[in-house]
Amino acid sequence: METIFTNAQIVTAEADFMGSVVFQDGRIAAVDDQSSTAPGAIDCQGDVVMPGLIDLHTDNLEKHYMPRPDVTWDSIGAAIAHDAQMAASGITTVFDSLSVRGASKTFDRREHLTPMLDGVIEARQMDLLRADHKLHLRCEVSIPGLEEELAPHLDHPLLSLISVMDHTPGQRQYRNMTEESFAAMLAKYDRTKEEIQKAMEQFRLRAKGHHIADNRAFVSGAAASRNIPYASHDDETGEHIIEAVQEGATIAEFPVTLEAAALSKEYGMDVIMGAPNLLRGGSHSGNVAVSDVAKARSMDILASDYLPLSMIRGAFMLTEAPFNWSLSDAINTVTQGPAKAARLTDRGTLTNGLRADMVRVRRSGNDWPKVSGVWVEGARVA
Repeated sequence: METIFTNAQIVTAEADFMGSVVFQDGRIAAVDDQSSTAPGAIDCQGDVVMPGLIDLHTDNLEKHYMPRPDVTWDSIGAAIAHDAQMAASGITTVFDSLSVRGASKTFDRREHLTPMLDGVIEARQMDLLRADHKLHLRCEVSIPGLEEELAPHLDHPLLSLISVMDHTPGQRQYRNMTEESFAAMLAKYDRTKEEIQKAMEQFRLRAKGHHIADNRAFVSGAAASRNIPYASHDDETGEHIIEAVQEGATIAEFPVTLEAAALSKEYGMDVIMGAPNLLRGGSHSGNVAVSDVAKARSMDILASDYLPLSMIRGAFMLTEAPFNWSLSDAINTVTQGPAKAARLTDRGTLTNGLRADMVRVRRSGNDWPKVSGVWVEGARVA
């Protein structure tokens, strides 16, 4: 079955132009700068037609699995609700970013990791999901025992990205414990400032062991042996970046300083930044503002992090002052950029033969673009 969009602002990896796109049997069949007069062609009335968004880092599944503190929901239902929100935001490929361990208030990630994964798998098997879901495992290297907990998940059929993170206080994300940072931690962990300071000191003492280097070596080795992209999270210094590159990391995920982002680019890493930070005008934890990284052109990818709709808005923001990116360069941050970083060669651009994962977007007078249609492998899902 053939579908034709015409009178659309087509966005490819290299340019944007008024024209048409044809897709057939789930694949893109033609893209050109001519209007179509074929019977049944859909007049897009000047709307943007672009590739489906690819989100390499989202915590959104957790919100639906535990919608209130200490209240877990059916894991399949959580996967369905999460998936629907992602698809409605124009995201057609979702890397569910789940931590192997860690806790936030009453949410113990180690306890709930397997149920969340099982919910996605079962919903997928029952054809209840709209987007294509993959697994991004986040590995906290500062706590002993990571190897034992990570090993059972390394051959998960959806595993497509592995990252390491080190949340030892005093460096990386928590290098500057400002009042704003403490406020964020108080809200996240539901503790007093004194309790957090005591816990941080205990955490620092635990992290002095040799297990951090051992954990990083195990994770990077596991990624390399499985040909899975490896990312380093929250890098702060040149030493952090050199260490990550030597381990085989090809992705810098949320570097916390402008210098770290720029150096990551120099070393050929794909730099991911959080779209909510761009929309807010700064980091909620006092780290580098994505707007500064964007002005320096030191980033390649935007991820939704904790707000799915931020990706589409963030991409279009890059076309505006003070950034003034071309439309194709801006859209690449949520399409071709993440596809390249994740080694997905079948999507991310409007190119003949690739998956017909597409989004139709109407740009209105306000700041928010309207996602008016989403297609995954040629089938409309939103």
